[in-house]
Amino acid sequence: MKYLAMIQARCGSTRLPAKVLKDLCGKTVLERMIDRVRLAKHVDETMVVTTLNSEDVPIVRLVSSLGMRVFAGSSADVLDRYYQAAKLIKPEYVIRLTADCPVFDPHVLDRAIELMEPGMDSLGMYTETFPDGLDLEIVKFEALERTWREAKLMSEREHVTLFIKNNRDIFKTQDYVCELGNLNNQRWTIDEPADYEFIKAVYEHFAPRWDFTMEEILAFLISNPEVASINQGFIRNQ
Repeated sequence: MKYLAMIQARCGSTRLPAKVLKDLCGKTVLERMIDRVRLAKHVDETMVVTTLNSEDVPIVRLVSSLGMRVFAGSSADVLDRYYQAAKLIKPEYVIRLTADCPVFDPHVLDRAIELMEPGMDSLGMYTETFPDGLDLEIVKFEALERTWREAKLMSEREHVTLFIKNNRDIFKTQDYVCELGNLNNQRWTIDEPADYEFIKAVYEHFAPRWDFTMEEILAFLISNPEVASINQGFIRNQ
């Protein structure tokens, strides 16, 4: 297998508990994310990685009911969770995604795969020019394995690719820049109650369609600034 998309999901958010199981026009946030990732033409398989905590059992049940692979691992050591899940399949590349981004654009992922240069250990949105909520990272399995083996800091175990970012002298990394310009001020993720209201407004506008693109969302927000203002004021990656 060449490309394995791994969606990180848990119910333990403090600001918006069980956010990935909230409803978005008839499906959960997690299901919407899965559906959109599965539209990416270059991805061979999509799986969900969650924790062994009892609160995440509903995630395991939901994903299993969809006939998908789901892996439950350490809640604190997210790097170990990713590595243990990935090594069961050993793809050439692991794609790290998070479940709280249900307007994720599969075309952005396909373009990232097409732009990734040969020999790179990792491609990511390092300069953060994409809207918050379209985040992705592509990592060679060998680089993930080395990271799992050598990362010692707690922060580097909690954040899957931080060791790579901190050691660019030993890893070959590539920045993925938004071709539409700097959209860093756009917040399309779910972390706060206001974010959920914003995402609901986007989905309700396009319903029953759910395969709308980044460009279509931008056009909608330009025409409807009151929607864009619903969740403004939060700090990115806070």
